Amino acid sequence: MSVHHNSLGDCQMSFTSVSGHLFNYDFYEDKRKWWSCEPKQLFTAPILQTCSDQNKYIKNTLEREAKRCSVLIIWTDCDREGENIGFEVITVCRAANPRMNIFRAHFSEITIPSITRAFNALIQPNKKVSDAVDVRQKLDLRLGAAFTRFLTLELQKLVPNLKDMYKLVSYGSCQFPTLGFVVDRFKARENFVPQKFWSIDVHYTKDNMNACFNWKRVRVFCEQSCLAVMSKVMDSPEAVVTHINTKRRTKWRPQPMDTVTFERSVSSKLKINAKRAMTVAEKLYTSGFISYPRTETNKFPPELNLVSYCQMQTASPIWGQFAQRVLTNGPNPRNGTKSDQAHPPIHPTKYAPNLNGEEKRIYELIVRHFLATLDKDAVGYETAIEISINEELFALNGLRVEEKNYLEIYTYDKWTDKDIPQFNQNERFIPDSILMTDGQTTAPELLTEAQLIALMEKHGIGTDATHAEHIEKVKDRKYIVETPDRRLKPEGLGIGLVDGYEEIGYQMSKPHLRAALEKDLKAICDGIKNPEEVLNYQIKEYEKVFNESLRHKNKLFEVVVRKI
Repeated sequence: MSVHHNSLGDCQMSFTSVSGHLFNYDFYEDKRKWWSCEPKQLFTAPILQTCSDQNKYIKNTLEREAKRCSVLIIWTDCDREGENIGFEVITVCRAANPRMNIFRAHFSEITIPSITRAFNALIQPNKKVSDAVDVRQKLDLRLGAAFTRFLTLELQKLVPNLKDMYKLVSYGSCQFPTLGFVVDRFKARENFVPQKFWSIDVHYTKDNMNACFNWKRVRVFCEQSCLAVMSKVMDSPEAVVTHINTKRRTKWRPQPMDTVTFERSVSSKLKINAKRAMTVAEKLYTSGFISYPRTETNKFPPELNLVSYCQMQTASPIWGQFAQRVLTNGPNPRNGTKSDQAHPPIHPTKYAPNLNGEEKRIYELIVRHFLATLDKDAVGYETAIEISINEELFALNGLRVEEKNYLEIYTYDKWTDKDIPQFNQNERFIPDSILMTDGQTTAPELLTEAQLIALMEKHGIGTDATHAEHIEKVKDRKYIVETPDRRLKPEGLGIGLVDGYEEIGYQMSKPHLRAALEKDLKAICDGIKNPEEVLNYQIKEYEKVFNESLRHKNKLFEVVVRKI
C-alpha cells in the first residue's frame, strides 16, 4: 500500500509478520543430549542462537522483503519480549540489507487513531530492553538444563518407574518460588494446632429487629477468665448505651486495571484461570476490542481520551445508561501511582456487542471495571453503638448505603445495608439474652490462584506477563494440583523438592534469588547495569547452589524420594 509520512514522504509499504521469537538459545550439538556431559558443564558450555525449521520460512520472507526496502519499522508488542523479537527481526533484515534505516512504532491498542499516532511518532528500538531478555534467556537455558538434567537423571536411578509418573523433574528459577508459596501455605495448614476460645454475645430485640452486640475483647483463650467476666455481667445485667457515633464511610472504586489486577480479578470473580484469561485477552486485543493486556500501569495518562472510550459504551443496553452518566458528570478516574512508561491500563477500545462465552465475560469485566474507575466512590454512613454492662463493653455496628455510585456497574463488589435498631445516649435496657459461646481457631486455607499471583507480584517472581505461565508450569510438572474448590495443593514431588533443598541448607523455593534477578533485569533496561556482568554474576550464584546439590545429593534425594 502507498502512504505518506512526514519524514519518509510518499512511500510504498510492505507488511509481513513473525510468530513469536525467531531464534532460541541452545547448546552446541555435542551437549544437547541428556547423557552427553555432566550437567555441571552446562553452566559454562558455549551456546548459540538457532532458528527452527518452521521459523526458517519466516526468516526467508524477512530477507526477501528487506532486500527491496530502504526502511524497516518494527510493530511488535511494546514489552520486553516484543522488543527482543524486534531486534531478532532487525538482525535478519540488516544481514540482508545493511543500509536499511530502522524505526520502532510504539502503540497500545489496535485502533486507527492509535496506529496513526504511532506511525507519526516513530522512535528508535530500545537495545537495553532487548539485552535484558537475552540475559534472562541465556540464564534460563543454563539453569533449566543443568538442574533439570541433574534432578531427573539422579531420581531415575532411585525411582525405577519415575518415567511413568513424571515426564521430567524440571527446575526453573520462577517455578521453584511459585511452588514454594503453595508448599508454605500447605504446611501452615497441616501444622496448624487449633486453639479453643470463649466469647460473650449480648442479644436484644427492638423495633422488631434483633441486635447482637459483640464483646469488645472479642475473645479469650482461658475459659475461667471468660466465666469470671460472665459472672460479673450476670450480677448486674442492665445495659447502658455509653456511646453512639455515626461516621461517613467511603467504599473506594477500583483503580485502573493493570495485568496483575486483571489476572486476580478473572480468577476470583469469573473463576477463569489466569493463563486462559490472558489467552482470551490477547485475542480481544488483536481484534481491536481492548488495549494491550500486559501492563504495569494503573493510572490513565493525560493524553488518553477517556470521553471517547466512554462514549462508545453508551450503545450498550446493559451499561449504556451508566456510561452516559459518567459522561454527564465527567470521567473522574481514581488513578494509582504505577506506570511502566509503556502502556496505559487495560481498557475497552471498541464497543463489542457480539461476543460469546469467555470472551464476552472477560470483555464485560474490563468494561465494568473501566466505567467503575471513572465514576464516584460509594458513600454510606456507619453507626457504632457501644453499651456497658457492669463496666464490660459490647459493640454493635450498622451501615446505611446512601450512594451506590460505582457499585451500580461494578457488580462484583458487595456493600449492603446492615439495619440496626435506633438507640439513644444513656438508654438503659435488660438484654433478652447474654450467652457465653465457644469456638476454635481455624487453619489458614490453601492458596487460591489470585492469592498466589499477589504473592508473586509482592516478591518479584516473574513479571505481569509471565505469572500465569509459571503457575501452569508447576501444574504441568505435577508439583501442584487444583482442588475441586479451586485452591492449590502441593503434590508429594513438589513438597519433596522444597524439603530436600531446605535439608541441605538452600531455600531454593524462597523468592530472593529470582527477585534479585528481576531487579537486575530492570536495571539493565534502565541502563544502570551491564548485561554481561549481570549474567556472569547470576550464573556464579546459581552454580554455588548446584555444587552444594552435588555434594549433598544423597541427603537431598533421600528426602525427595520419601515424599514421592
